[in-house]
Amino acid sequence: MQFGIFTVGDVTTDPTTGRTPTEHERIQATIAIAKKAEEVGLDVFATGEHHNPPFAAPANPPVLLAHIAAQTERLVLSTSTTLITTNDPVRLAQDYAYLQHLSGGRMDVMLGRGNTGPVYPWFGKDIRDGIPLAIENYALLHRLWREDVVDWQGKYRTPLQGFTSTPRPLDGLPPFVWHGSIRSPEIAEQAAYYGDGFFSNHIFWPASHTKQMVQLYRRRFEHYGHGGADQAIVGLGGQVFMRKNSQDAVREFRPYFDSAPVYGHGPSLEEFTSQTPLTVGSPQEVIERTLGFRDYVGDYQRQLWLVDHAGLPLKTVLEQLDMLGEEVVPVLRKEFAALKPAHVPDAPTHASRLAAAGGGHDATVHGVDDVTGASPEPTDTTSSTNTLEVTT
Repeated sequence: MQFGIFTVGDVTTDPTTGRTPTEHERIQATIAIAKKAEEVGLDVFATGEHHNPPFAAPANPPVLLAHIAAQTERLVLSTSTTLITTNDPVRLAQDYAYLQHLSGGRMDVMLGRGNTGPVYPWFGKDIRDGIPLAIENYALLHRLWREDVVDWQGKYRTPLQGFTSTPRPLDGLPPFVWHGSIRSPEIAEQAAYYGDGFFSNHIFWPASHTKQMVQLYRRRFEHYGHGGADQAIVGLGGQVFMRKNSQDAVREFRPYFDSAPVYGHGPSLEEFTSQTPLTVGSPQEVIERTLGFRDYVGDYQRQLWLVDHAGLPLKTVLEQLDMLGEEVVPVLRKEFAALKPAHVPDAPTHASRLAAAGGGHDATVHGVDDVTGASPEPTDTTSSTNTLEVTT
């Protein structure tokens, strides 16, 4: 199982000091956080994509991730999320394949729809087209990584004739794709149709909602012939804040929670921690709460936490990472490994997928699913339409 962190890159005033970091300071802090994640033994660092204040997350995540790749050795670099709706799939295909080469395969990508209405018209799109944009754009992106020459025509962008996306994926193996969502069953359906991973954000909603979303994805993954429901590739988000005991953690984190731009000014910290996976307490409480996720989502492959949100100073964030690396993750690795049945797959990596595909250069077999080897259901090879069913 993979453990790591994700960031939304918010630039937020520290409510305890009144100081707001500059964009430059926030960006540099993000790089320091990623490097610390590798230092303490975490597996994954993921960044969000934002195009507006109060965020300094990259508008083009491969820029940040390539920079981090050059300063790390084993950290898997990902996104949380990349917008499949407002980005051109041709640009996504080329940028992330380039990142794949620069990182030596230490990357994957999480695609999402985006739910901020004003962002869509900035890129000439309409949020009311969010679902069909996600379906059409990913259908094209999926082909661009798997076919050397693509002829394509759809509704939302100009046609392609004899187009080759460059560079080609590293070792002929497209980047692994997660589809990330907070509340969209359509995104879970899309992930299941392609046999890709499904990442449930798992921060703002109660466990019952996450359970329903993951169960839907698992059922549909099996329906489309990629393997058993318990072999589907699932990731979870979450947020933690730790101190040696609960009282200290709650006292220190409360002003940050109350002022947080994402979920502040709503339910109290106590209400939120009782109704959602947000965990504020001791390392042992984080361990117990995280192990409990398996009770309602089953065995899963990736756990990411948000640790740098709401104006927390860099020093505090690095302390959180020390506790994750020294006290929390080693226990979770051991416990989750002991519970996982042998037939449940590990989190896909470039190395593991390359070995499964034959181990050599250009090892991909066109038309064969990257995760399980199952043949996906037929798609129309000349347009964006396919047999993906939007089932709630």
